Amino acid sequence: MNRPLRIALVAHPRHPIAEPFKGGMEAHSFHLARGLMARGHDVTLFAAGDSDPAFTIDSLLPVHYDRDYPWENTNPHPELYTVLDKAFGAARHRIFSGHYDIVHNNSLHRFVMQEAKRTGLPCVTSLHVPPFDAIHGVVRDTLSDTHHVTVTSARQNISWWGQAIPPESMVVHNGIDMACWPFSAAGGDHAIWCGRITRNKGPHLAIAAAKRANMSLRLFGYLEDKTYFDQEIAPELGEAITYGGVLEGAALSNEMQRAALLLFTPCWDEPFGLIAVEAMASGLPVASFDQGAAREIIGETAGRYAAPGDVDGLALAIREASRIDRSLPRYRAEAFYSRETMIDNYEAIYRRVMAASSCVREGERPYETLML
Repeated sequence: MNRPLRIALVAHPRHPIAEPFKGGMEAHSFHLARGLMARGHDVTLFAAGDSDPAFTIDSLLPVHYDRDYPWENTNPHPELYTVLDKAFGAARHRIFSGHYDIVHNNSLHRFVMQEAKRTGLPCVTSLHVPPFDAIHGVVRDTLSDTHHVTVTSARQNISWWGQAIPPESMVVHNGIDMACWPFSAAGGDHAIWCGRITRNKGPHLAIAAAKRANMSLRLFGYLEDKTYFDQEIAPELGEAITYGGVLEGAALSNEMQRAALLLFTPCWDEPFGLIAVEAMASGLPVASFDQGAAREIIGETAGRYAAPGDVDGLALAIREASRIDRSLPRYRAEAFYSRETMIDNYEAIYRRVMAASSCVREGERPYETLML
């Protein structure tokens, strides 16, 4: 862009924006902040207070809320909604004070979008979830020339809007730092599965398919649902099926490079699938359920597919994916999912909404012309 921007980046405070990431939303906010800062922009991260101190943090909550309100125990929970409403109610005045040139909203809270509509200040909301009722109406009602939304895949855009996609809703694929995921031309003879250990991510199905394909499997990820793990994952562990806990970036990258392929087993309409992109960057072919945006993101050259929930089909996909040349997944990751491409796309959208905002005049910043 022509000049550095002051950017308010609003994250979802369920988990810290810090490594090791608990999920794709946290990873996206982290890499987006880093990428914008690398371009020279002044980024304030509105997030849980225990996020990475390398960022300039404006705390939505002192610590991430999943510590006190674990999702599997408290969702839905009226007290949690009250806590979040209070946190975002206080923060919206800081976010939309006029100090920032642009607000990039990665949270799931209605107050940010409603305040964007009320003030007319430039805002971009990135949607990382399906169109559940609590948020769909707010998104629809707050779209404007100065409030655009992004989705992570064309499949997600259709799930939000059907065939009547508004011009304010655009696809921006998530991007990764390719240097953090070095390519390995050769791997081992085992598969890898990474993600939150919870039923809708399907690790139990990955285990079953790996066994039928006679392939060893190493699982890694944050243990979100302990009851599920104890009942359906732990009894399957042994010499061929192992669980290695949560790994940080470099350690996970090393595990990726040593694997033969990634098993990707979403049991819901996954809007993107960041772990698949990280695996492809490392050179891993992907055996996946054809669910959500999986085929769109992984493509035909880097993956093989089974019908959703089809364990026998996934076992066949494992055998077929293991024969894919590892240079093909890396090529696809580099071509479509670099952090630089993602930042380029977001900067273009920032320019678009800023140009439409009555608060932006040539040579002026919003914080110089408007104080709310």
